[in-house]
Amino acid sequence: MRQCLTNDLGGYYTTSPPEKDQFGAKGDFVTSPEISQVFGELIGVWVVAEWIAQGRKSEGVYLMEVGPGRGTLMDDMLRTIRNFSPLAKALEAVYMVEASPSLRTAQHKLLCGENKLEETELGWQSVSKHSPDLKIVWTEDIRFVPKEASKTPFIIAHEFFDALPIHIFQSVPPAPQNEQTDNTIQTPTGPIQAPRRLPQASQTHQWRELMVSPKAPHKLKEGEPEFELSMAKAATPHSMYLPETSPRYQALKNTTDATIEISPESQAYARDFAERLGGANPAQPQSQKPAPTQTPPGQRTVPREPAPEPFQKPSPSGAALIIDYGPASTIPANSFRGIRAHKFVSPFESAGITDLSADVDFYALAESAINGSPGVEVHGPVDQARFLTAMGIEERAAQLVKKAVDKERGGSTGADKSELTEVVKRIDGGWKRLVDSSPEGMGKLYQVMAILPHKPVKQGEARRRPVGFGGDVSL
Repeated sequence: MRQCLTNDLGGYYTTSPPEKDQFGAKGDFVTSPEISQVFGELIGVWVVAEWIAQGRKSEGVYLMEVGPGRGTLMDDMLRTIRNFSPLAKALEAVYMVEASPSLRTAQHKLLCGENKLEETELGWQSVSKHSPDLKIVWTEDIRFVPKEASKTPFIIAHEFFDALPIHIFQSVPPAPQNEQTDNTIQTPTGPIQAPRRLPQASQTHQWRELMVSPKAPHKLKEGEPEFELSMAKAATPHSMYLPETSPRYQALKNTTDATIEISPESQAYARDFAERLGGANPAQPQSQKPAPTQTPPGQRTVPREPAPEPFQKPSPSGAALIIDYGPASTIPANSFRGIRAHKFVSPFESAGITDLSADVDFYALAESAINGSPGVEVHGPVDQARFLTAMGIEERAAQLVKKAVDKERGGSTGADKSELTEVVKRIDGGWKRLVDSSPEGMGKLYQVMAILPHKPVKQGEARRRPVGFGGDVSL
């Protein structure tokens, strides 16, 4: 997935020609911000509401979006936020984490207009068209975005996690007692022989990784992809480690043919979000700390650098909002897919020019965030229909319709009325599509989850819920 999507020699996002647009009717898929401006406006309102709830900080606030597409969502957010002058003044930067040069160019044009794009130590930088005092910074990796305890980040991840690489595992039953067990483990540097005690493990279920492999010549038919998923014949390092990292995975191990998808990179991003909001969890495994050493007489040693101190944030602040598709609580399975021209295709078809995605494991993201920082809590996920309805999508759409009608009243030509009809139809159809609660509608397929600073509550006191998740705006 990583190579097919972001490789600099042929990745779907990183090497697409300028005339190729992955988004919209002429592309491969459409996203919520492209369907209706109301979506981005409501995300902007959510940020404002959370900023108000956390005490209206007057400085040190920044926005960050990971995987920002064409920049439409951020543009709608900034246009909304500038109507709330105190927050607009407190906003010192916008960080766009983007690996695609062509998408970065599109984002710069939309967010900055004619302002120049300059290369910096972090990546690239320009000035927002919405405010001459607001800098827009592009980086290729979230690790380049500075972590500072005094800052208040508001992080947005819309349809980002579904494009991060996954590992797929399947549980296999114990080998028959009279069957010879293969104790070889395949590693990136070649096969190694497992310890003698490993055959005992064959008496229990084991996880096997599903790998990308070429099809056997006799199975290959004309017009079909040359690759497929096949089960590893022996344990891999990932199959021996990743499924053991959570009780959720362990509970399925003894279920023959149970299939799970795990995205370590997604969990790392969730942990990073949590640390930026609440500080890192200081409880590190002992193996990560430098062990004291004694130098034998007559020997010289190379000084060992101390392990870096975990990022600490005495006063948690900020918020992260994750919007993507996937099950609310179950582990994704059999969701790896290709998307081309708005249709699902084989993920092994036309590598580099087909979008790849997999369902997001929201529970795993929540688990990683909470384990990553003692200073955060997680709300949701709730489905997109419930979230947007609570945020006032119908009311905002009605405002836009009224504005269009009022604008048209000054004219009386048939062309004006025809144009108004199209505008009203587009506004009305857009917001309804976003909250469509049919089985295949966006309102049910997409989930919304928030990571917020943890605030202990006194006995008998109700925990504050953010707007969109059962709460209201706190003034």
